[in-house]
Amino acid sequence: MRFGEDFIEELKSRVKPSDVIGRTVKLRRQGREFAGLSPFNKEKTPSFFVNDEKGFYHCFSSGKHGDVISWFQETEGLSFTEAVERLAGEAGMALPAPDPEAAQKAQRQKGLLEWMEEAARFFTAELGRVRGRHARHYLHDRGLDEQACAAFGLGYAPSSHSALKDYLVQKGAGLGVLVEAGLLIAPDGGRSPYDRFRDRVMFPIHDARRRLVGFGGRALSADDKAKYLNSPETPLFHKGRTLYHYPKARAAVRKANANGLVVAEGYMDVIALARAGIEHAVAPLGTALTEDQLRLLWQAGPEPVLCFDGDAAGQRAAHRALDRALPMLEPGRTLKFAFLPSGLDPDDMIRTRGRAAMEDVLREARALVDVLWERERQREPLDTPESRAGLKKRLRQAASEIGNKEVASFYVSEFYARIDVLFRRVRSGIQERAPAKAFPSADLRKLASGPASGRAEQWFLLAQIMAHPQILLEADETFANMPLGDEGLNRLRDAILEHWLAETSVDRASLHRHLTHEGFADDIRELERRTIPVPEQSDIDRVTRWLTTAQDLIERAGSADEQAARVKQLLDGLKRGDQSSLRALGATRQSAKFGDEDEGNV
Repeated sequence: MRFGEDFIEELKSRVKPSDVIGRTVKLRRQGREFAGLSPFNKEKTPSFFVNDEKGFYHCFSSGKHGDVISWFQETEGLSFTEAVERLAGEAGMALPAPDPEAAQKAQRQKGLLEWMEEAARFFTAELGRVRGRHARHYLHDRGLDEQACAAFGLGYAPSSHSALKDYLVQKGAGLGVLVEAGLLIAPDGGRSPYDRFRDRVMFPIHDARRRLVGFGGRALSADDKAKYLNSPETPLFHKGRTLYHYPKARAAVRKANANGLVVAEGYMDVIALARAGIEHAVAPLGTALTEDQLRLLWQAGPEPVLCFDGDAAGQRAAHRALDRALPMLEPGRTLKFAFLPSGLDPDDMIRTRGRAAMEDVLREARALVDVLWERERQREPLDTPESRAGLKKRLRQAASEIGNKEVASFYVSEFYARIDVLFRRVRSGIQERAPAKAFPSADLRKLASGPASGRAEQWFLLAQIMAHPQILLEADETFANMPLGDEGLNRLRDAILEHWLAETSVDRASLHRHLTHEGFADDIRELERRTIPVPEQSDIDRVTRWLTTAQDLIERAGSADEQAARVKQLLDGLKRGDQSSLRALGATRQSAKFGDEDEGNV
């Protein structure tokens, strides 16, 4: 039986070499590869390596090299057809029906690819001509010069209905072939086909085999109904099985020393990321991620990062991707989620705040389990036995969606541990609160400029907690009880502590998202704008400076001796280097400290 290239590539994408080979060779992960003793020669030092990202094995002692198909041929003596049939059964793929016209189809597909390449040359040339001038201006305004346009193969489709058609026909193309390739549209009624892409900036799209299989076009006219238009489904192009910039991004993962690809929303986001040095970025083609696209992502690395806007729409998109991925999770195969400030995409972020800010967002990406937990926990207030039982039921249901039973069992264990911590707090009297109301930024600005005592310290202490929430491991009680003397700042502190108490793990990104959701977005910006940057410090130095500043504030305000003594105890522990006892002190969160004795507390 003959198998088409598409079938073989799809088969390989569904089977990890380490899974197949690991059944007979004991493999151990070494960085991005797996190592083991050669199955072909006797040896004491591993010289046999398996690379899932590139889909091959290599044995240095014997020189043998191949993929999952050749593995069965080499180790079990199977023919190529038998090896393919074996793998197809394991991957759950139906074998293609015998097709006597396969060779003819392959030849026709080759012809389609050639005309796609010729179309790309046409679009590239048009971008440099007179009628592509406004396209060049658009790209220049987006920060792309001639060199950048060339690097990404950008082009321009003229507004004419027949510019591309006339060019390709003159080169010898038949209209039927151009329609089949998705370059022309054949209208009803037998009328002559016309160009699909008109007055658009053109982005070439390559498949995993680096073949140019489609185009994306960005409209330049505001009157165009479709801002972005992709090639239609063709023998070459399948939107749900393709990712923009995938071949180059996959190759860049190792160079970036990353655990996987970065997934942005659109073409310009990917280009902006790549030009900022984050070259391992891809984008789906205008739709939510599909199962096939997720498989492509995992081929490049075990932990791709999906990048979303921090607004409600971004949260919904993240949750759709999460639900799609749950049944496909396996050991060493998950997702992370990075949320941008509301209203900014990666292109905006890099142009306005720079590469470092974008890298901070990616560095603080959240694990899938954290995003899932937060979604289910926030569906309703957990103030009744019924609502708490509902949370437990939803989490069990989510875990049951995971196809891999081992991963599912660990999710259940993780959820139960978090539920235990959360409900213990509820039983201790630390109830979930109604959302805090934001204080007006005008009040914040007034506070920043007024003469009240200790204002600089208050700003510093709040800003450091916002930037480094882990300080609260040692100083949450001090933070809760320190004098602020302003109702607006007390509300901001309450919102910070509310999130700290409700979550088992808090980082800067999750804290900012929570505060933004609670209405403090303007105040966060004002706080960041007025705060003097602090040089990079170790964790211990950062906590020491924070506690020292808090002690000064407490003593000047004449606060309780007990609170001042506790801060001194923490500082003494730091000076002795007794980090373990200090952490134990900081981690003790007695509910009495957060009761009704002080209206500034949670």
